[in-house]
Amino acid sequence: MRITGTLVNYYIHCKRQCWLHGNRINLEDNSEDVKIGKALHEVKAAESAQTEIAVENIKIDKITRDYLVEIKKSDADYEAVKWQVLFYLNVLKNKGIERQGKIEFIEKNKSDRKIYYVDLDDENIQKLSVIEAAIVELLIKPAPPAVVINRKCSKCAYYTYCCI
Repeated sequence: MRITGTLVNYYIHCKRQCWLHGNRINLEDNSEDVKIGKALHEVKAAESAQTEIAVENIKIDKITRDYLVEIKKSDADYEAVKWQVLFYLNVLKNKGIERQGKIEFIEKNKSDRKIYYVDLDDENIQKLSVIEAAIVELLIKPAPPAVVINRKCSKCAYYTYCCI
């Protein structure tokens, strides 16, 4: 099983979402929030030739001389995005490419951007190893984890599947 940045993000965000996506139950094509995120990526791609780079099983929004850049429409779950970026940085590091992570949140109703920087250190590499092993263990289970309802669920592409 190949772990992707999306699976890392979903694992941190919601184990059930991770299991569903990892087992090819994809409801994201029906999600308005996902469509908005894809539109933001298309706009960014039109602005720069340094966007959406595919390396093996990951897709990087942008890479510069100094940064691997991940662009998100909302900072609703910073922690999940941080680990997604750290995962990308680790994949690149294993290929001999070292960068710092830069996360840009483009809030739709705000004029300013939030920018965060993350570094891949030995501690994060160890934590990533644990996360990746946990994802593999989760995905081989015959059924998804039980539904755990919280406020972030209402904007999830899987909301209808899990909650209705």
